[in-house]
Amino acid sequence: MTFSIHPRSIAFRLIMAVLAVELVSSILVVVISFGYERHIHFRSFDVMLRGRADSVLGAVQDADDSGDNVILDKADLHIPAEDVFEVWDGSGHLLGRSSNWQGLGNWPGPDIAQNTGPSPQAQMGGSLAQQPEDFSISVVNGHHYRMLRVQGARTVDPLEPGGGKVHQVVVVYGSPVSHVWRAIRGAVEFYAAGSVLLLLVTGPLIAWLLHRGLLPLRQLASLASQVSVDAWHFSPPASAYSTPELAPLTRALESALHRLERSFLQQRAFVSDAAHELKTAVAVAKSSIQLLTIKRRTPEEYEAGLERCLVDSHRLENLVVEMLTLARAESAAPEASGEPTADLVACMRVAVMKLETISALRDVHVSLIDLAAEASPSQIKVRAAEDDCKMLVSNLLLNALQHSPSASTVDLKLTCEAGEGASSAVSSAVFVVRDRGSGIAPEALPHVFDRFYRGDPSRTRNTGGTGLGLAISKAIVQKAGGSITITSQADPKLPHQGTTVTVRLPMIE
Repeated sequence: MTFSIHPRSIAFRLIMAVLAVELVSSILVVVISFGYERHIHFRSFDVMLRGRADSVLGAVQDADDSGDNVILDKADLHIPAEDVFEVWDGSGHLLGRSSNWQGLGNWPGPDIAQNTGPSPQAQMGGSLAQQPEDFSISVVNGHHYRMLRVQGARTVDPLEPGGGKVHQVVVVYGSPVSHVWRAIRGAVEFYAAGSVLLLLVTGPLIAWLLHRGLLPLRQLASLASQVSVDAWHFSPPASAYSTPELAPLTRALESALHRLERSFLQQRAFVSDAAHELKTAVAVAKSSIQLLTIKRRTPEEYEAGLERCLVDSHRLENLVVEMLTLARAESAAPEASGEPTADLVACMRVAVMKLETISALRDVHVSLIDLAAEASPSQIKVRAAEDDCKMLVSNLLLNALQHSPSASTVDLKLTCEAGEGASSAVSSAVFVVRDRGSGIAPEALPHVFDRFYRGDPSRTRNTGGTGLGLAISKAIVQKAGGSITITSQADPKLPHQGTTVTVRLPMIE
């Protein structure tokens, strides 16, 4: 399976990041392996040097002369041809050296370890840079040697009285380090080649795994890209839900698309209903004017016709105003003057005074209950614009007055409700409007907040409504961060149970 990866894609960045980490890790492995191999090889090399130096020390024998001197017997000495050595006795006499080396040129006694530079008497065959340790580095015939100075003792005639004669012997032994470095280099090259091979193998594998691992994301993006204004179907794959990183994104996309679809459908329905309502209102006004032009009329008939046109124009104007009000209430744009505030008690009193004439004409009494029982009016501040708050109360109260029978009562109740949970939770102002009308049918209750909805025959244009009052109220409440609910009884066996509207608005402490 072949695939291409864009240089700016997440997959490409992840692959580059992983390969960069692998490359750095490989370099570290090579560096660490170099240090480790150098330590191991030179430690083994030093052990080998000690063994060979000890074998040279063992080749120092009794000279069988009257002075009980010692000599270096090379007959049984088997060492590599490239190695060099020399042996000195305690008095500074050279007992022997290898044929391929001119030696140090001076006696490397116990005090020579304190010399940090080459001996001034060093011969042309080599120069030895002594260090405080027994091991040192020397250049012999143009090659680097690792040198070891071993100081020992040989006893001549140990069975004689006095334990024989003890001779101090100093052995200087060296071996080239080129083969050690070749072994180290070979090991490091093996690690480096393995790392490069690992990169070559894992690179495509990582790219394939990441490409396959991001398959749910690509599927989700492909399905989301197919959503349009005309096609809202969005069915995420099961892998999007089963992937922990994609599950929140998938749910958020579903929720966002569902809200967008609902908004678009509502917008379409609103435009369609608004066009229908406006067309109806314009048609009524036009028919009133046409009626006046069919034949000549008396002044009284013209006056009555103009009054009908004026009423139709007022109805059309009210419809346009409510549509603009609904659009403004549903707008999420912040207020220019900052967070809006309104005194709910004052708004309720203004609404009652404003609709006092209508309540008197319909013979409906408005009762204010618990208006300031739990808090003073100055404390009941809600997060809503004052005009919106007045419109909210007026719409709900007018709706209740229009659908209340004569000689009935509409209750307006305002209480404060403490927030649940922590003590710092925001309190709410609970505003309740209850009438004693005929109620709302159960099948119509879920649609009462829909725009232009008039499912209840008692709530038709005869009441002067446009079907936008409750939609505007809901938009105002939601914009203020509150909630609005409606409960109603429409059972013929239980007349005048009426409708109850409950509004909860967050208070400003």
